[in-house]
Amino acid sequence: MSNVPQQRISTSQPIQASLSIWGWGGLGVVLFLVTFGPFAIFYLAFYIFCFIGGGFAVTLLYGKINSEKHLEKCEHSYLPPTQIGILKTLDEMRLEMKPIKIDRRLTGSSFIDEPLQQVIQFALRDYIQYWYYTLSEDESFLLEIRQTLQNALVQFSTRSKEVDWQPYFTTRLVDDFATHLRVFRKAQDRLADREDKQRDITEELLDSFFEAEVEMERKICRDVVCTSHKDEEGFLRDLCELLLYLLLPPGDFHNKNMRYFLREVLARGVLLPLINQLSDPDYINQFVIWMIRDSSCNYEAFMNILKLTDKPAELEAVKDKVLEELQYLRSLDTAGDDINVIKNQINSLLFVKKVCETRIQRLQSGKEVDALKLAVNFGKLCVIPLDHILIHNIALQFFMDFMQAAGAQAELFFWLTVEGYRVTAQQQLEAMQGWQKDGKKQPSATKGLLKAAALGVYEQYLSDKASPKVQVDEASVIKLGEKLQKDDPTPEIFDEIQRKVYDMMLRDERYYPSFKQSPLYVRMLAELDMLKEPSYRGSDDGDGESFNGSPTGSINLSLDDLSNSCHDESMHLHAFISDTGVCNDHGKTYALYAITVFRRSQDGSEDCWKTYRRYSDFHDFHMRITEQFENLASILKLPGKKTFNNMDRDFLEKRKKDLNAYLQLLLNPEMVKACPTLIPYVYDFLENKAYSKGKGEFARKIDTFVNPLRSSMRNVSNAVKALPDSLAEGMTKVSDNMGRMSERLGQDIKQSILKVPPLLPKSDIDPEHCRVSAQLDDNVDDNIPLRVMLLLMDEVFDLKEKNQWLRRNIKNLLQQLIRATYGDTINRKIVDHVDYLTSPEQVAEYVKKFRDSYWPNGILAETPPRRDKSIRMRTRVAAKTSLLGIMPDELKHIIGADTTRKGILRVFDMFQYQPMNRRLVYVFLEGFLETMFPQYKFPELFVKLHSRSPRIHRYNQKLKSSSLKR
Repeated sequence: MSNVPQQRISTSQPIQASLSIWGWGGLGVVLFLVTFGPFAIFYLAFYIFCFIGGGFAVTLLYGKINSEKHLEKCEHSYLPPTQIGILKTLDEMRLEMKPIKIDRRLTGSSFIDEPLQQVIQFALRDYIQYWYYTLSEDESFLLEIRQTLQNALVQFSTRSKEVDWQPYFTTRLVDDFATHLRVFRKAQDRLADREDKQRDITEELLDSFFEAEVEMERKICRDVVCTSHKDEEGFLRDLCELLLYLLLPPGDFHNKNMRYFLREVLARGVLLPLINQLSDPDYINQFVIWMIRDSSCNYEAFMNILKLTDKPAELEAVKDKVLEELQYLRSLDTAGDDINVIKNQINSLLFVKKVCETRIQRLQSGKEVDALKLAVNFGKLCVIPLDHILIHNIALQFFMDFMQAAGAQAELFFWLTVEGYRVTAQQQLEAMQGWQKDGKKQPSATKGLLKAAALGVYEQYLSDKASPKVQVDEASVIKLGEKLQKDDPTPEIFDEIQRKVYDMMLRDERYYPSFKQSPLYVRMLAELDMLKEPSYRGSDDGDGESFNGSPTGSINLSLDDLSNSCHDESMHLHAFISDTGVCNDHGKTYALYAITVFRRSQDGSEDCWKTYRRYSDFHDFHMRITEQFENLASILKLPGKKTFNNMDRDFLEKRKKDLNAYLQLLLNPEMVKACPTLIPYVYDFLENKAYSKGKGEFARKIDTFVNPLRSSMRNVSNAVKALPDSLAEGMTKVSDNMGRMSERLGQDIKQSILKVPPLLPKSDIDPEHCRVSAQLDDNVDDNIPLRVMLLLMDEVFDLKEKNQWLRRNIKNLLQQLIRATYGDTINRKIVDHVDYLTSPEQVAEYVKKFRDSYWPNGILAETPPRRDKSIRMRTRVAAKTSLLGIMPDELKHIIGADTTRKGILRVFDMFQYQPMNRRLVYVFLEGFLETMFPQYKFPELFVKLHSRSPRIHRYNQKLKSSSLKR
């Protein structure tokens, strides 16, 4: 019993102890919270964390300091003490640092050295110093770089002074450009014949271009360099390393670090950005506009470009700009005379907008048609008389091609040869008469040579040995032969047979009548800018405004379109000249007549507008309608022209009254009733737009045909005519040249009919597959300007497609132009101009322009952002317009208007592909280096550098396979 209470007591003691612990603990917590608040526990934890963290940081810092001291003691314990003398020497060198003197002479000309030194300074600052100073403050490396660059420039300058640059600028440069254009033309021809229509046109054109380059160069193809950025950088590195080898001292070149450094700076910092800029089509277009910025904008050329372009993006860009301008003009708050000016501007912009929209619709719908086919189907063509065709070079070319195709080339060549003989014989007989009047002795061989010339014509075209023979009646030929044997020849001895040949060509249905119905006649009119083509509607439903799609620049409404759109309204037209003013445009003064026009529609609504016309517009309009309606010539009388004092106020008032009377008679209801088809022409003349002088152009060109260019007949006789120093010498030239002309005409016939190639040096290579300079005619005078013009004109305007007769006449015209303008001093002028371009003053200007463009105000220019596509497209249109606008009319008269337009646009299109532009830049660079260092084997080097192209290997395999087949 005593054990039980004792056990209870032993178990209650731990319970009491635990209760006391919890009690006192709880009491402590309660007192803590009451004393310090409910957030005291968080503060306590924060204090503990700070204490532990601070102790850890102190421990790390203490250990780091002790470790560094220990390492420093260990380091010094293993190194020998520094000598006091070395320290003193270093201190003295720092104190005695002297600035290094650099010879700033580079080219020997202070004009060039000063801006060139600035370029070097800016280049070092922006390409080297900005990163070098982060590595070292020692400037010896920078000074060495500068000295190395200066040494290279000195060598370059010395070498350039020893080179004769005149052959490069006048021959090599032009040949490179013309050859590049030939390659592009061949690529375009291949693209036109391609069968794979699914491939991208640009990609296909580039492939064709570089394939043509392989065929032209045979051992070189620059496609890899021009299309692969990696290969281009490798090519430039190799080229720069070679240039450094030629220009640097051996010690500097063998320093690999220095060499590689300069190579990268030149290749990637100088040449590559420069090539990127020069090959950018947008930059080239801007440069073209800048180069011809002084020429005024040509409205006709602008409209031609809009109607000829095949790029919808260009039309869209122009239309967007037109809409922007329209919005601005409509927002203006104007009154009085200004509002009439703004209305005219708005109407002009609306017309341009309509042209763009119509052209875009046609391109997008795929309904583009051939303008020449349109003209053939239309059937209403200008008629050029045969006698005018025979005296005009361009027209004669097409008629000659037609006659050769018809097998009647002998008749045409006979007529031309007789014309030349007549001119020559008249000249020689006049000279003989002059000798007789002066009492001088007449050379005995004169009549004999003249007779020999006449017999040469007879043998070439009329004798039984002639091949081909002129088809005339045998009696006339026999009679002529007897006359040549018995009598002395006269200038008129061939006139009877020549007249019969002319009548045969004129009336025989196989010749001139058929020629007028052939496509060659339409092409001739296009070349003469006389093609009056039908217009087409801009949309299928006929709502669009009609305008002419002709490349000649006429914007005439077609007869059918005008009849459908304005016949009813024109019955209620009323117009009168309300005002007269004198305008001055680019130095030309002329009178301008403001015509107020009222039109009442069938629904009773009325329209009123003003249009402005010159007297020349009235004159052209009058000539146009009197040709179409011959009976009007006796009714309508236009006031005559006045040469002097035609800006006199009294005279202008009188002419205003006369022109008003002319308009009232034209719009008389009886006149309208008598000639209802006249209304479209009147409406077109009175419409508020620029009047297109369709008839005026034709009239002026016919006038040019008949009068000034009648002298082009002299080109026909140039082959047999020469201005003699003496009569005997002149007659000798007549005989020799007559034989040459007969031989050349025979060669023309063989080339055109029998397809025999021209007489060129024997070669296995197609002339089209070699450089342009390799095909210069041997008989061309050694005249640099003539050579340059022939090279450029042959390739730009594709004159090799013309027959040899026209090409010789073009050559004669150029020779006459050069000699008449400069005489025998033209070569000297060219040399002087090249010397001027390479003079120290001009080279200094080039360096300054380079400096100012890359470092404007001494600050490195930022890379400009790529311009918006619409701006680039409008720049294209502006560049094409400028190029087409500066073409002189004389050039169109020589080679043809259509050929001129196609040639200019071909050159422009060539510059719109950056890989092709890169190729041209590299060709120029290679030619420059070959001229600069002729003693080194640069041509062989470039063959090796460009031999990595796979096209070279494919071409060589093709040649091997073709040789095995033979």
